[in-house]
Amino acid sequence: MALFSHRPGDEGLPGFERGLAMAAVMTMAAMAVFDGSMINIALPQIARSLNASEAATVWVANGYLLCAAMTLAIFAALSSRLGFRKVFTFGLSVFTFASVGCALSTSLEMLVAMRVLQGIGGAATLSIGPAILRSVFPNRLLGRVLGLNALLIGASTAIAPILGGTLLATLSWQWLFAINIPLGIVAMLLALRVVPNNPALKREPFDYAGALLSAIALGALVMAADAFTHAGNNDLKIAIAFGGTAIISSLAFIWVQRRVTKPLLPLNIFASSRFSLAALTSLASFVSQGITFIALPFLFQSVYGYSALISALLFTPWPIGIILAAPHAGRLADRYSPAIISTVGLCIFAAGLALLAMLPEHAQAWDICLRSLICGIGFGCFQSPNNREMLSNASRENSGYASGVLAIMRTFGQCLGAAFVGVFMSIYAQSSAVHISLWLAVIATTLAIILSVSRLRGYKLSQA
Repeated sequence: MALFSHRPGDEGLPGFERGLAMAAVMTMAAMAVFDGSMINIALPQIARSLNASEAATVWVANGYLLCAAMTLAIFAALSSRLGFRKVFTFGLSVFTFASVGCALSTSLEMLVAMRVLQGIGGAATLSIGPAILRSVFPNRLLGRVLGLNALLIGASTAIAPILGGTLLATLSWQWLFAINIPLGIVAMLLALRVVPNNPALKREPFDYAGALLSAIALGALVMAADAFTHAGNNDLKIAIAFGGTAIISSLAFIWVQRRVTKPLLPLNIFASSRFSLAALTSLASFVSQGITFIALPFLFQSVYGYSALISALLFTPWPIGIILAAPHAGRLADRYSPAIISTVGLCIFAAGLALLAMLPEHAQAWDICLRSLICGIGFGCFQSPNNREMLSNASRENSGYASGVLAIMRTFGQCLGAAFVGVFMSIYAQSSAVHISLWLAVIATTLAIILSVSRLRGYKLSQA
């Protein structure tokens, strides 16, 4: 297989070891996707089983997201000091141990605590997963492997609701966590054997002030987004308070990073305009995805009257589109300009979102699926080339930081998208709020297209 062929001068690992390292990273990515997708549909059953209110049970999902967001930048920085292998295996072991704790939980408090611990493990692995792939594979194959990673995530997203529904119907919610245990053990054994450490580890002091400020900023952002998704004056006040905290702590973080000797996130990584534009493009696209993933369930269930299961199935064409497009887009990004391919993908994505926003009052299931498929194909064409652009425009020694920025852009974008939907839901009637949200997603994607097109000029100049 070409992906594992070794040529003279290739960076990274030999072919067979590449495959094992890729398997470790992708297994963890699949576990994280399964965990996030299946837990949401299990919340009602968890509430009944643990005799808890549904409002309190939401923290089974939010606790994981909050803790993961707060520690993404920290683990990305630690990877340059401790090494990829130590940070990744630490994250895997914590995630797997916490999965055991989740499966054995007898109270909501215990389950939420274990989910918080899972969030720490998830952040440690997901923040540096792309950086590990960058260190394992030569540059000539980077787009291809990132495309395969996107394919796996798309497939996992498509399978997760079906697998989760089957486990809930035949066994119990505890099994949603128990399936992580054998997968985690296998991934850990592979990681200990083949995941490399960074070429030159930095024995430097840790930026504790930057770590604290980044945790506060990202955590406050998640809390603001969560508050915005609930209507009510009190929730709006809480959201504004958390939003203000996020802004102030973000500005303080930047101030500290400019002045500290060894920053948590070296700002010179953004000196490359192509890296910065790819990061901003990623942020705008994930705002669109975050809006759509929150708005569409309301459209399917509250406006069209579909059941929760049918609504989940109506989402399936989106990840199927990613599966169809991402590997080919990644392969093309190794041969041609990733900026061009990702821009084409964004145009297709924007067209699909516009079609969803223009759905008729009584839409047929096949019509919804077709429009969702177009969105998935567009996003699949965009994501892996754009990720390649980000990683390849950061030095190998900064690949851990670049991977962390990628994870932060994804989390930040999805939270911001959820917040926008929450604002519209608190102002407008539900049907109007959904359609306004979808049109905002189109606008955000148009902004992403503008940012992506601006990279093309820089690319041409660099080729001149």
